[in-house]
Amino acid sequence: MSDDFIDIRKVSVHGGHSGQFCHHASDSLESVVRAYIDQGFTWVGITEHMAPLSDAWRYPDEQADNLGADFLLQRFRDYFAECRALAQKYRDRIEILTAFETETYAGYEAQVNRLVEELRPDYLVGSVHHVAGHCIDYDAEHFNRAAEAAGGLAKLYCAYFDAQYEMLCALEPAVVGHFDLIRKFDADYLQTLQDAAVWQRVERNLDCIAEKNLILDFNLRGFDKATEQYPSMPVLRAAIDRGIAIVPGDDSHGVKSVGRNYVRGVSILLDLGVDTNWCKPALIQY
Repeated sequence: MSDDFIDIRKVSVHGGHSGQFCHHASDSLESVVRAYIDQGFTWVGITEHMAPLSDAWRYPDEQADNLGADFLLQRFRDYFAECRALAQKYRDRIEILTAFETETYAGYEAQVNRLVEELRPDYLVGSVHHVAGHCIDYDAEHFNRAAEAAGGLAKLYCAYFDAQYEMLCALEPAVVGHFDLIRKFDADYLQTLQDAAVWQRVERNLDCIAEKNLILDFNLRGFDKATEQYPSMPVLRAAIDRGIAIVPGDDSHGVKSVGRNYVRGVSILLDLGVDTNWCKPALIQY
């Protein structure tokens, strides 16, 4: 690690999925927390996926294994209890924030509000994984179905960013998760982003993020799942121009992905002149 990294705190604003509480992750939550400690993280937001509103909004792997919405809700409650217990257990070694990642589909706002009222998370990560009822980041097959239903890639992108804008206005999440996740299965995403209607929505959403003083998740999992981090370089530069706070999120899904791509990602931010005095998410006031 270069001298440039000596005084930079290691943090994750969007991390900590575990096999204990997420069907597409691995390992126990405690083993994930211990991996953060072993790697010298100073604070981490653990941001498990919210419980689905109903069986209709389960992820495909949850459907395949017949995990019902009632079971997933109880597991989500168990997640909060476990995460808070671990935050206390390791409080002298790392600061753990207990948060969750939202979904964006019909009825999500009321569901998020119910979960916030009951479980009182430290903050929210606002994410979009569904567009018009279609899951857009599970696999290429589901993505292609969504694109066909939308009438093409550009229209799918527009619908994605419209859903994201609605979510930003409705929830004002402290952190905006993987801003341009919609490009995950689009090899020509740079061209698609240049579509006038798409880019207008990107700029609108970034203006909203800047106005509300939200944090943009510099999502390091993008290096594994796409060709670069989320957000992509054109979006990242536009965010920097607006003075938006940018903070790394490893989006870990088990011990092996804790802190993965961290040096690579922070090197990019250093080259772009991003402030690495990472700000913490604004905590929800109860």
